[in-house]
Amino acid sequence: MGDPKKPKKTYITPRNPWDRTRLLEELEIIGNYGLKNKRELWKASTTISNVRRQARMLLRMPADLRAAQEKALISRLYEMGLLEEGELNLDSILNLKVQDLLERRLQTLVWKKGIAKTVYQARQLVSHKKIAINGRIVNRPGYIVSRKEEGSISLVS
Repeated sequence: MGDPKKPKKTYITPRNPWDRTRLLEELEIIGNYGLKNKRELWKASTTISNVRRQARMLLRMPADLRAAQEKALISRLYEMGLLEEGELNLDSILNLKVQDLLERRLQTLVWKKGIAKTVYQARQLVSHKKIAINGRIVNRPGYIVSRKEEGSISLVS
């Protein structure tokens, strides 16, 4: 079961911590999406790699056995907003990138909707409990906004 005070890690760190090209790519992504630290990037990367791993496992299964699981995975990703209407197949899941998931974060959507002028201001608004989704205050910048909730992001006075 494990110690309740020490939950398992939700991210995987890079194998080579000092690879120059990877460091520069990470720095650029962190700047574009206003992430607090690299751990937030690694969490998103791990989430995407787990989804892609599920898709690869489904591709290995016989077609008759994978139909229900494939449909469930695709519908879950569509509701999250990672897949578009025309690309509802396993190949599009394998083409997902970390940026696709980072685009669905509350912090990024607040900035894209024009509620905040910068991604850093968007993070501050979310952290200071000035953003609500469906009338419910959300103070986590990393909250993944679903398709249904996307239209109901509002500023709380």
